[in-house]
Amino acid sequence: MKLSCTRDNLHQGLSITSHLMTKNVNLPILQNVLMKAEGGTIKFTATNLEMAINCSVRGKVDEQGEYTIPSKLFYDYVSLLPNETVKIEVNGEDVLLQCGSHKTCIHGLNASEFPLVPHVEGERIFQIPVEELKEALAHVLFSVATNESRPELTGVSFFFFSHEGEGRLTLAATDSYRLAEKTIPIVTPVSDPFSIIVPSKTLQEVARILSVFKDDVELPSTISISLASSQLVFSYGSVELVSRTIEGGYPDYKQIIPTQFQTKAIVDREDFMKAVKTASLFSRLGLFDVTLALDPVVGEISVSANDATRGDNMTKCSANISGVPNTVTVNHRYLLDGLQAISSEQVVFEMIDASNPCLLTPQGEKDSYRYIVMPIKQ
Repeated sequence: MKLSCTRDNLHQGLSITSHLMTKNVNLPILQNVLMKAEGGTIKFTATNLEMAINCSVRGKVDEQGEYTIPSKLFYDYVSLLPNETVKIEVNGEDVLLQCGSHKTCIHGLNASEFPLVPHVEGERIFQIPVEELKEALAHVLFSVATNESRPELTGVSFFFFSHEGEGRLTLAATDSYRLAEKTIPIVTPVSDPFSIIVPSKTLQEVARILSVFKDDVELPSTISISLASSQLVFSYGSVELVSRTIEGGYPDYKQIIPTQFQTKAIVDREDFMKAVKTASLFSRLGLFDVTLALDPVVGEISVSANDATRGDNMTKCSANISGVPNTVTVNHRYLLDGLQAISSEQVVFEMIDASNPCLLTPQGEKDSYRYIVMPIKQ
């Protein structure tokens, strides 16, 4: 294999793929990236057996072939090269790189040992606006369960449906203590509603890939999802991410979202966050509890916490409150995650009582984003 490529193209291909390498004692080749040169393209492939990423870049191929190179070492080295043409040649087990006055030799492994990445023929293909998907992932990913005891909760539910003749996608994630749900429009119409569960690690990788391309104006405004029986492919520009889906059904979370409330508060998001952060300094370690008291007469939310060793605090913020006076204790970290995900200046906080879930939504956008926090029962 013999080729030449600009340092920028090489760096982009490796920045997309090298991140996926994994340490596996039985399969050391998983720490390598597969580089395949043919025609006028250089294709990089990395896999951790759960998912795989392909990324193609332009280059001049003098002798086609394929070989694997240690991902991190290759990426770190290319990152330090000047912005000139990089010449790459495989000689026996060595990969020779030359860029300007820089020369190096990296030991690789034969491509025949690299795991085969399956080609997925999508039964259904959907086009999703990139900016909407990026925002949706930022709104829900933090609510995914990290405990593997319930595998379906370690993924995000993707529910495709039709609304007034247009395609919609609802993403939902929960770890049983809080739940985040975001609905976005999609370009492709949906004939019949259905859902899949996508592993959160796959979606974190999608978010990372999209952030790498954030300044590239030539790329498409939509990302494609191809769905097969137990696998899916995200395609964006020259990048493909192949992943399995999580088997099983996602819990019917809709039934826990309250529809009737005793108390409703409209409050400035920044003020509310500051009050919660202040009180959180005095919350009990491990419990992370803060108590919210909503007073419709005075028009204030009091956020308080009390720790036997550190002291206590109460911070108030003004709010437009309707309904009955109410009090609830919640985990301040979960509440802050929801507040930080919302971008509107004001948020709506609704509750029934101290033992029922609380609902947090952006002011005026209740249909697009909902965040549920379970109370800490005293």
